Amino acid sequence: MPYDVTLIPGDGTGPEITEATRRVLEATGVEFRWHMQEAGLSVLEKTGTVLPEEVIASIRQTKVGLKGPITTPVGKGFRSANVALRKSLDLYANLRPAKSYPGLRSRYENIDLIIVRENTEDLYAGIEFQRGTPELDELIDFINRAAKQKLNPDAAISIKYISVAASRRIVKFAFDYARENGRRKVTAVHKANIMKFSDGLFLSTAQEVAKEYPDIQFEDRIVDNMCMQLVQKPELYDVLVLPNLYGDILSDLSAGLIGGLGVAPGANIGTDYAVFEPVHGSAPKYAGQNKVNPMAMMFSGVLMLRHLKERDAAKRLESALASVIAEGKYVTYDLKPRPDDPTAVGTSQVADAVIARMREQNR
Repeated sequence: MPYDVTLIPGDGTGPEITEATRRVLEATGVEFRWHMQEAGLSVLEKTGTVLPEEVIASIRQTKVGLKGPITTPVGKGFRSANVALRKSLDLYANLRPAKSYPGLRSRYENIDLIIVRENTEDLYAGIEFQRGTPELDELIDFINRAAKQKLNPDAAISIKYISVAASRRIVKFAFDYARENGRRKVTAVHKANIMKFSDGLFLSTAQEVAKEYPDIQFEDRIVDNMCMQLVQKPELYDVLVLPNLYGDILSDLSAGLIGGLGVAPGANIGTDYAVFEPVHGSAPKYAGQNKVNPMAMMFSGVLMLRHLKERDAAKRLESALASVIAEGKYVTYDLKPRPDDPTAVGTSQVADAVIARMREQNR
């Protein structure tokens, strides 16, 4: 029986890498019924938004989405489609694996990290007060009185809030993921030595949740030390669970350990819905040129297959991708030793090579 999946090509280079990914997913032998939905700059003029309500409605129906990158217009007051999706569907967990593959150019080898980022709270919740507004004046007056601080009146303020409920569910997500995928350790990352109430709450909640998982090792690290640890000895770490802002920063740092965003998959997962997507941008200047690397979205497809419990298909697709990377022949310019290498292939040719490799596996 086919899986119903909402397919959102996005804009810029999104349609090209989405089509390549659709092809390799179908080549696994798993059957899909794709529910095509338009989002991004291509529908902005028609609908007045980069994320029409029909897109969200479709994911509510199918429960699963596969999404290409979507451009957020800069300086025009449009909300990020990614943020809107997360909030509308309560996709509270951002899952970002960072795994080394032979053939990727990096200073590191044998990286195998899972970044679990809380998606709904912290400084990214969007609770901000603009300088010079009556609301900010009132807030500054309150802070001056309640915290016995003297804030400059020309400040702007963003509110960082962290709750027990959100902290508990993201830490449980990290431990459940670790248990289900044979991981050995969860590390909670925080700055509780300075932000004793907000990050302190996150840490204490993580410590309480860890008691429910005696089979999984638990530790915590201060975020600045964690950055140094990942650069010096990343092999010591396995699953990291972090509040929103730290998770955003460390997930890109981890992508840098394995060779960049071109091979970095992502997923946003909630209780009822999940959306899988590459984490890189839409690269509109390359749109229609059959040039960009589709592997981040293909690896996101691997995550989707695992989410659907199609673990054998996920393993075969990941193995085919790893084989193509290791060979280094049918890869895009960014995976070549030099970006001007004339032997670099295009987006669709990468899909051809991955499909051919899966067929070889089945012989």
